Amino acid sequence: MAKLYFNYSTMNAGKSTALLQASHNYREGGMATYLITARFDDRAGKGRIASRIGIGEEADTFGAGDDMFEKLKHRLERGPVACVFIDEAQFLTKAQVWQLACAVDDLGLPVMCYGLRVDFQGNLFPGSAALLAWADEMREVRTICHCGKKATMVVRKGPDGKALRDGEQVVIGGNETYQSLCRRHWREAVEG
Repeated sequence: MAKLYFNYSTMNAGKSTALLQASHNYREGGMATYLITARFDDRAGKGRIASRIGIGEEADTFGAGDDMFEKLKHRLERGPVACVFIDEAQFLTKAQVWQLACAVDDLGLPVMCYGLRVDFQGNLFPGSAALLAWADEMREVRTICHCGKKATMVVRKGPDGKALRDGEQVVIGGNETYQSLCRRHWREAVEG
């Protein structure tokens, strides 16, 4: 039975690594997968999902105006797909998450989404909020704060290395820009 999955965490928890490993397992078993990532996040190259540990795969991309149901339906016309994997799922719109849910229900296609739960201000991303509401199964991918506790929050660092409190919700960056922290250390950083 097909399901909509949401695998969420903070930055640097290994979400892309887990996605690539799961896709590899399907392919190793002779099953086709369909990988998709956010079009505007080209840190690893355009249309590429990559992990900090050095593995990566080519992927299709999505933008805010794409109809995800039609994208998946069109892909199925080219041949069977055992599972769809979506990286950077926090950047999906609410409507796109609903389109994915409909693809699971109407096309019988399992969809595994991987993304951040909250932004640097502690607010849910629209795509993450919809996935938390509508996913059939959710799994937390865990990482740790510098203190050893589970990291559940992320700070965006300014040029001076201090935590920013304001700004656009989406700024693409890696370790030079973001740091995952437990809630206590996130509070200290942003209230500091």
